Amino acid sequence: MGTPSDDDATEFHDFFERHYAELARLAHLLTGEADAADDLAADALLALWHRWDRVRAAEHPAAYARGVVANLARSRVRSAVRERRRIALFWSQHPPHTDGPDIPSVVDVQGALRTLPFRKRACVVLRHAFDLSERDTALSLGISVGTVKSQTSKGMAQLERLLGNRAATHLVGETWTS
Repeated sequence: MGTPSDDDATEFHDFFERHYAELARLAHLLTGEADAADDLAADALLALWHRWDRVRAAEHPAAYARGVVANLARSRVRSAVRERRRIALFWSQHPPHTDGPDIPSVVDVQGALRTLPFRKRACVVLRHAFDLSERDTALSLGISVGTVKSQTSKGMAQLERLLGNRAATHLVGETWTS
């Protein structure tokens, strides 16, 4: 990008104001880390600013932004998994501590989401938490509509097995807003 104009800055600022909260929420639901969500959304928006001429020329700039957040979240999750494995190897003589089952349903749903493979989780979150169409979800993740349908269906089935019938009622309701 060359030297940004005042129009570029104004246009990007408007985009930022419209989409920052949504992108942070997406990052939170994909990673399960509230503290990291703002950082991931900010990193994504910084990357978008550096490519603003390309982003604003895109047919669906918000979908492009969601894709950037999804990629950053995927990288963060993969890094966390690698780190946990290293720690587990180091401390293998100590059994892991787990919390009891007396946690609110929001945490149950978020925990169940973390068990899903990343693509299934991303499809379920974008379809049900963000109420995106199959097409918009496909655009955001850079996959086909058929893959979105398949991954969402399999992800929801897995969540229902993990959570029982609560999944169908809570996934779309107030659980997502917490």
